[in-house]
Amino acid sequence: MLQLLDFNENPSIGVYCRANDNVVFVQRQLDKKLKTLIATALDAKIVELSIANANIIGSLLVMNSSGVVVTDFANEDTIRTIKQQGLSVLVTKDTINAAGNDILANDHGALVHPEMRDHTLKKIGETLGVPVSRGTIAELETVGMAAVVTNKGCLCHPKINDEEKRVLEKMFDVEVMIGTVNHGYPMIGSGLVANTKGAIIGNQTTGIEMGRIEEALGFLQ
Repeated sequence: MLQLLDFNENPSIGVYCRANDNVVFVQRQLDKKLKTLIATALDAKIVELSIANANIIGSLLVMNSSGVVVTDFANEDTIRTIKQQGLSVLVTKDTINAAGNDILANDHGALVHPEMRDHTLKKIGETLGVPVSRGTIAELETVGMAAVVTNKGCLCHPKINDEEKRVLEKMFDVEVMIGTVNHGYPMIGSGLVANTKGAIIGNQTTGIEMGRIEEALGFLQ
């Protein structure tokens, strides 16, 4: 199911939310009706989370079915809440630590910011249970915001080059397509949160963009 919405009149929903097939982490004190829409679209459990009193969950956290990588701003309460969902947790100490912005992952692989340290890559691989490589998308280092990937498909920045596309398709074991969100914005991760069952999309996204999302993430029958 696809659902257009915004968070507090902000269509950059990917900054505030992160999901896998079972759980959706959202900012605290989100409107009850909005939480119902999200849970229905993604067919997953809603869990409220705060990271260092910040609402930008999507920028500070990345996840797949096995684990979560979160910024070192996370406190014990945040870590405990994540672990209660049956997920492994890595609190990254790397200088590049806005995990949601800098890591793109599904259950087959993870692509990370080119300047992340070797030790961090090893820990990410152990936590998410996948191979990890450095790379870019459209020559951008913030790979977590330049694309959205699930276990069914990947939609990414329209300026991705052919070599980057080949790397992504091999790493994530899905077809990679290009598109935009929120009426032409190329940073897909800022306006789209998805799993294999559905997607929530910034409410400025056009019908044509939604069709592309539907195709890229495998929702067409």
